[in-house]
Amino acid sequence: MRFLYHLPLSPYCRKVRLVLAEKRLPFELKVERVWERRAEYLELNPAAAVPTLVEDNGLAIPDSGVICEYLDEAYPDSTLIGTTLGERVEVRRVVAWFDDKFDREVTRKLNGEKYFKRISQIGHPDAAALRAGYANLREHLQYLGWLAETRKWLAGSTLSLADLTAAAHLSVLDYQGDVDWSASPAARDWYARIKSRPSFRPLLSDRVAGFTPPEHYADLDF
Repeated sequence: MRFLYHLPLSPYCRKVRLVLAEKRLPFELKVERVWERRAEYLELNPAAAVPTLVEDNGLAIPDSGVICEYLDEAYPDSTLIGTTLGERVEVRRVVAWFDDKFDREVTRKLNGEKYFKRISQIGHPDAAALRAGYANLREHLQYLGWLAETRKWLAGSTLSLADLTAAAHLSVLDYQGDVDWSASPAARDWYARIKSRPSFRPLLSDRVAGFTPPEHYADLDF
């Protein structure tokens, strides 16, 4: 059986879950408390980070970027990274935008402060970081809305890893009620389309002890 070691409100883990679901690859989830640094897990992923995917044959693949590239190469029937060089460049550019820039300016300042600090018991949220995260989020929503208005999907004419990456980051923020969707109706409409996909349903049913999502979180017509 294929296993994915994860944390439920990690955007990188959610991205991999979406890719696996879009490719219709069965898997089981295993929560990994990385701060405990289990010896068995360190053998799979010496970086002591999630996600890590373990294939049926025992192959352990760490890091969401490596996992997603692997899955697109190993199961190419439904590519999520594009078919032409130009498409692949744009998909990877948008993926990098969210996994690097958005994560640094928004996800870590909100999800990192409110969720990861709490579950790993390393302190309380920093108010200045939260203020900066909310301000940065509004700017990023404008850019996301522009992409959604000028293209069918974020990186072009077809659903791609770019959409799944952006949706993964926004979903963990939306779970905590941090996204003001009125700031960009175009971004909201794009997210509503993503939420409606079968691959997204398991994420919408996630519930994390100590964190209650707002009513609109699982609502497809939010």
